[in-house]
Amino acid sequence: MPLTLPLTLPPDLRARLRTLRLSPRFASGASGIGQHASRSRGAGLEFAQYRAYEPGDALRQIDWKLYARSDRFFVRESERESPITVWLLLDATASAGQADRAAPQRTRLDHMRGVAACVLELALQQGDRFGLLAINGDGLQLVPAASGARQRDRIHLQLHALQARGAWPVAERLRPLWERVRPGDLLLAIGDGFDEAGIALLEQLAGARREVMLLQILTADERDFPFDAGHRFRDPETGDELLGDGAAIRSDYLQRFAAARTALQSRLQASGIASATGWLDQPLDQPLQALFGRRGSA
Repeated sequence: MPLTLPLTLPPDLRARLRTLRLSPRFASGASGIGQHASRSRGAGLEFAQYRAYEPGDALRQIDWKLYARSDRFFVRESERESPITVWLLLDATASAGQADRAAPQRTRLDHMRGVAACVLELALQQGDRFGLLAINGDGLQLVPAASGARQRDRIHLQLHALQARGAWPVAERLRPLWERVRPGDLLLAIGDGFDEAGIALLEQLAGARREVMLLQILTADERDFPFDAGHRFRDPETGDELLGDGAAIRSDYLQRFAAARTALQSRLQASGIASATGWLDQPLDQPLQALFGRRGSA
C-alpha cells in the first residue's frame, strides 16, 4: 500500500481507525480536555479519592476540613478527561531496510512509517500531544511533542526523510530520550523487536514508570521462510553472512524463529509491556487493532 507525502491514508483505513481509541492502561493526562481519564491534583470535574500530602503539592490542594478532623494532611484527587503525550519510538537501524521477495519495493521501514501515520491520526483525533523518537546508526532524531495538524505534518516530513542504516547507538547518545519522555507518558515502539539493546531500553523505560507498548513489524519472509535452493543470508546490521540450502534449514529456522518470539513475549510480559505483531503483507492497522480494538470494546 503506497503512501505519499504527506503520508496519506486510504479511506478504508481511515474508517477502521475511527473505531479505535488509544487507551493507555497507566498513562495519565497532564492538562486540557481530551479523551483519557486522568487523576489530577486539585480541582477537577469529579472527585476521585484522597491521598496523603507529598512535598511539592500546593497548599491550596489540601483539604483543610479533613485536616481539622484527622490532624493529617490529605490532597483531593479528581478524575477528568485529559490528553496524554504519545511518543513514537522507531527502530530505523539497518534491519528496517529489509523487504519481502514478493514485494521488494516495500521495506519494513515503509510499513513502519505507515503504522506511525496511523498512530498520529489516532492521537490527533483524540486531542493528544505526540512526538517522534527515531533511532538509527546516526543516533537519535527527535521531534518534540506537540499537538495539532501542523505537528502531524512535521512528523510526516521527518518520517519521510528517515533512512534505515547502522546499528543501535550507544546509550549515551539516547540521553535526550530520557529528558523528553516523562513518567505517565505513553511510548509506542515500532520495530522488529529483535535488537537486544532496544528491548533493554523498553524494559528500562517501563521500569521507570513510562507506559510502553511494542508494535513489532516483521516480514512475510521471516514468517514463512520461502527459500528453496541455495541462498546467501546476510545480517544487514553486522554484515555477517550464511550460505545454506533453504529447504534443508527451513524447519530448524521456523522452530528457532517461533522460540525467539515466545522468549520475547515472555520478557515483555514480565516488564508489563503490551505488544502486537504486524506483517508486511497485512494491513497497516493490524497491530493497532490487536492492541486497542479488543480493549476499546471491553
